[in-house]
Amino acid sequence: MHIAITGKESSIAALVAGLSSGVNITKIDANHIPQSSLNHFDAVFDVDFEAHPALLSHYASQNGPLYFLGCCYTQLEALFKQQGNPPHNGFIGMCNFPGMLDRNVLELTDPYGADRALASEVVRNLGFDHAEWVHSRVGFVSPRIICMIINEAYYTVQEGTASRDDVDQAMKLGTNYPKGPFEWCREAGIHSVYRLLEAMYEDTKEERYKICPLLKSEFLRSI
Repeated sequence: MHIAITGKESSIAALVAGLSSGVNITKIDANHIPQSSLNHFDAVFDVDFEAHPALLSHYASQNGPLYFLGCCYTQLEALFKQQGNPPHNGFIGMCNFPGMLDRNVLELTDPYGADRALASEVVRNLGFDHAEWVHSRVGFVSPRIICMIINEAYYTVQEGTASRDDVDQAMKLGTNYPKGPFEWCREAGIHSVYRLLEAMYEDTKEERYKICPLLKSEFLRSI
């Protein structure tokens, strides 16, 4: 299998770490994509698609490859609409939140009815256990749940109920989670957590996604 990958080096490294040794990988700088022919690849992974959605018009002009587009802070359909509604078939949304690309599964969405069976086969051939198909929504599923837990953990610390270490220990021992909320936050980066919570609140206006003041203060200090 021959795939093309474009995006930030950290995102590419996370994805590549889980691939089978027999996969032929070509890395292409996003700036060079518009001049590149992609027709001979089996699949194209744009792991940071939200950073340069204008590439969609070039992707739509290429025949053959299946496209996996990293988008976690915006629904794939919204990005398609911004680019003038290009052809929908052959495009898969991929969860690219930090920490989600180096697992043994890929969290994917298929909002336009692309060939899900083909995409699942590609994922297995790359060496992942399987594709986890979810409804198209800002934040997918895993990042949305993790960021909600992190936000609630910040409220707990803000109210003086427990320390950060106590919260992490309680969540790992009491719920058998692999990491505590603050460990997850450090791993993903507070910028990513803040951005996702902000995007989910804008999308739903639900109070449960409203960012804790303590989290917001730490984010602002980190800028």
